[in-house]
Amino acid sequence: MLYHLLTPLADDFQFFNVFRYLTFRSGGAVMTALILSFLLGPSLISWMRRKQGRGQPIRDDGPQSHIIEKAGTPTMGGVLILLSLSVATFLWARLDNAYVWVVIGVTLAFGLLGFIDDYLKVMRRSAAGVSGSFKLVIQFAVALVAGYVCMRTLGASPEAAQGIESSVPLPFFKNLFIPLGLMFVPFAAFVIVGASNTVNLTDGLDGLATVPVMIAAATYAVIAYLVGNAIYADYLQVPFVPGVGELTVICGAIIGAGLGFLWFNAPPAMIFMGDTGSLALGGAIGSIAVAAKHEIVLAIVGGLFVLEGLSVMIQIASFKLFGKRVFRMAPIHHHFEQLGWKESTIVVRFWIIAVILALVGLATLKLR
Repeated sequence: MLYHLLTPLADDFQFFNVFRYLTFRSGGAVMTALILSFLLGPSLISWMRRKQGRGQPIRDDGPQSHIIEKAGTPTMGGVLILLSLSVATFLWARLDNAYVWVVIGVTLAFGLLGFIDDYLKVMRRSAAGVSGSFKLVIQFAVALVAGYVCMRTLGASPEAAQGIESSVPLPFFKNLFIPLGLMFVPFAAFVIVGASNTVNLTDGLDGLATVPVMIAAATYAVIAYLVGNAIYADYLQVPFVPGVGELTVICGAIIGAGLGFLWFNAPPAMIFMGDTGSLALGGAIGSIAVAAKHEIVLAIVGGLFVLEGLSVMIQIASFKLFGKRVFRMAPIHHHFEQLGWKESTIVVRFWIIAVILALVGLATLKLR
């Protein structure tokens, strides 16, 4: 919004020229989301405590320590993230950019789905909210639309390489692409829904999901900025995606909102983000990866989320096929809890893993 209001004044007042720069607006989005989180957080937490009474229901099949230590903590903290993120984005991003609307649309739609899930859990005093099948249907419906819009937007750009919109670039190779045609749309939907649900699975300990999401957002801020610039994209031999650099602003908003939320979510958490936050943030990262044509790199940058998701799938498959569990408890962060690791130890070590994977993901830009 500020871009559209103030850049026309740059001819008369030179200062307003800074609103043309992505770096300035991305920094503004970080600070706006952060400050909003700090300002709104205390009131929102107090309101959530009054409305939710005994707080988020704790799973009976989870670690027993959680029933004692985390009972009574309010959930739906994702509302704080979404408010801060959305306001910062609408203030600092160019609103004539299709990719901005795709990512924000996915984020808010997944956030609404998560909010309904959290609301039902609180009202029913049960860990069961919206059914898993219903969640997936809605998520895939939204993600299919997002994937299609991304494909059509890139395909309509005269500056983009022909056919790139429906192809998937392979990391570590200069000009190797997998042409998918119309199958790109379900592939993109799979990436977005997979990212959303694996972040949701990771959100099981205080701060565990928040920091890796911020790390992924920072990584994709760099990627989106570079692939959205014709000169940098040509130098790095990565697909040039005109206009996608604007997603750097949304990545900045995610970082600011995440930092602000972490202030209240740091152990011992004053509030949980719930599915409202985790589904939305995962969907945001997934849709940014699709728009920036770095879908496969997300499996590296978000490798921690992939590990969490795989641990659940392996546990379920092993139990159904052989009647045995591979892990003491899934997702895998609970396995380490059962081994006796302290929660803070697990969280910090997982953060370190997320940083290492992000660096490897960034290295794919040059190692080609």
